[in-house]
Amino acid sequence: MEYRELGRTGVKVSAITLGTMTFGEQNTEAEGHAQMDYAVERGINIFDAAEIYPIPPKPETQGRTEAIIGTWLTARKARDKVLIATKAAGRSNTIDWLRDDGSLSRQSQAQMMEAADKSLARLKTDYIDLYQLHWPDRPMRIFEGLEYVRLPGDAHPIHDILATLSKLVSDGKVRFIGLSNETPWGVMTFLKLAEQHGLPRPASIQNAFNLVNRSYEVGLSEISHHEQVSLLAYSPLGQGYLTGKYEDGALPPHSRKTLFDRLGRYEQGNGPHAISAYVALAKKHGLDPAQLAVAYAVSREFVTSVIIGATTMEQLKADIDGGELKLSDALLEDIDKIHLDYPNPCP
Repeated sequence: MEYRELGRTGVKVSAITLGTMTFGEQNTEAEGHAQMDYAVERGINIFDAAEIYPIPPKPETQGRTEAIIGTWLTARKARDKVLIATKAAGRSNTIDWLRDDGSLSRQSQAQMMEAADKSLARLKTDYIDLYQLHWPDRPMRIFEGLEYVRLPGDAHPIHDILATLSKLVSDGKVRFIGLSNETPWGVMTFLKLAEQHGLPRPASIQNAFNLVNRSYEVGLSEISHHEQVSLLAYSPLGQGYLTGKYEDGALPPHSRKTLFDRLGRYEQGNGPHAISAYVALAKKHGLDPAQLAVAYAVSREFVTSVIIGATTMEQLKADIDGGELKLSDALLEDIDKIHLDYPNPCP
């Protein structure tokens, strides 16, 4: 397993992060524990979670993922073996079941303090290694499309959000802070205000990056290079589509699409054509399509760690193996040819 520095922290993380958002929904506690055991055996030293997990977010399951990690940490006495990353929810006009007072999700000081304390309790730990803002507390479209779309409403000032994170750090509840689903403007504003006011500097950003969504390369990758803000790349398999399991309309039992049918972005426009092209390319080179997708993400210079998630041990083993593959120059050239034909069809 390769290890890379997290931002400017001096702490090194494995090139593969264990994503846990299936724990408590598609995976039982015992299965989650088995995955964490195996991940540590393979050299993974960072787990990623969020207060709203498991996915899909529901009030009746919210928090189960962190709780499963917490029972594992306690049972294995493993707190010093892994870095725990989790996330506080951002602005929402629908999520009103996270907070004790029933208010809509925001990143106000009161809400973030409540979120952190609840995560700590579920995780059964005194501190969170990397506390991330799950998505911006700004009225803008999130999780779809390449263009910026401003929505009605105001936002909590970024300076105030940083000040709250600073208090969590000074209180010893958080070691490092990170962003997620952020824009270039957002990242640079956080960095500028952190420098101006002596506040904690974001060590990382967790955004989507995969063969059919390379939008991070435009703008954000340069920030990662010059400012040492680590990319923790999520969805390297395009929510499972890049494994090839949904080809020709297939609906595998227990898959996310079969269970929840919420993956529409991969079925629009040129998305299916691009996905089929990458699946065929992997087979042409004698590779498993999932391993090709993971290996490609790990190989990018601006990627610090790739977040993988699995519902079976077989998937987990294959994905970790994929992270250790080295792709040939000829294969990388073939990938870029497909990208030119179908650039970022599934943002």
